[in-house]
Amino acid sequence: MKFFRSQRIEKLVREELSKILVREFEFPGALVTVTEVEVDKKLDNAKILLSVLPSKRGESALTELNKRAGELQHMLLKKINIKPMPRISFALDHGLENAARVEKKLLEIE
Repeated sequence: MKFFRSQRIEKLVREELSKILVREFEFPGALVTVTEVEVDKKLDNAKILLSVLPSKRGESALTELNKRAGELQHMLLKKINIKPMPRISFALDHGLENAARVEKKLLEIE
């Protein structure tokens, strides 16, 4: 069971980080979306799950964001002003891609 504070932080980080990515970053030929934020119990770390379309651009977007994680964390601190600010890291979320693949297979079966 998640604590109310961690849920609020997850929501705030997801909303603000989505805005920052749209305004401050360019991903040529790719659409990058924050799909989920997972904050640990101690509020020390936040794992940001991203959907990147087309998926072949996912690794390059992930590398760039992980390189600039400290900068993004600083931008987030200015926006939501929580202490301690969880240390952020990024990972790819393949959920949408997997769902599309399953749907395609189901359509082929029909």
